Amino acid sequence: MENRTQSGFTLIELVVVIVILGILAATALPKFADLKGDAAQSAVSGIAGALSAGSAVNFSKYQISSGATGVVAITSATACNNANITGLLAGGLNTADATLSVTAVGTCTAAGAAGSCVVTSAKDTTKNASASIICTG
Repeated sequence: MENRTQSGFTLIELVVVIVILGILAATALPKFADLKGDAAQSAVSGIAGALSAGSAVNFSKYQISSGATGVVAITSATACNNANITGLLAGGLNTADATLSVTAVGTCTAAGAAGSCVVTSAKDTTKNASASIICTG
């Protein structure tokens, strides 16, 4: 009589492993499903942060130079328009990625009054962030 030993997995063992992998995949999938939405929110928040920083630098330049050339004039009427954004952000705002809307910019009756612009993702309009804008006049 010949003594042969076989090695390998039985069909039941393979099915159990596949079932376990399926359960793990089903529980992990929702964690990674909204990565696109998270990326859109991060991009909008980054633009809003850059806009806030650009506004602060612009206002600092305005205070130092007493409104000299190179300062972007920001009033309540112009705080969130694309012409001002181009002046505050190097390269301007890529409107394919984000759009701006005005909310509670403030009266801008004096230099230093603060307001805000809402930056909204052009690709997912549910994603937005607020940028703090400092008026120069």
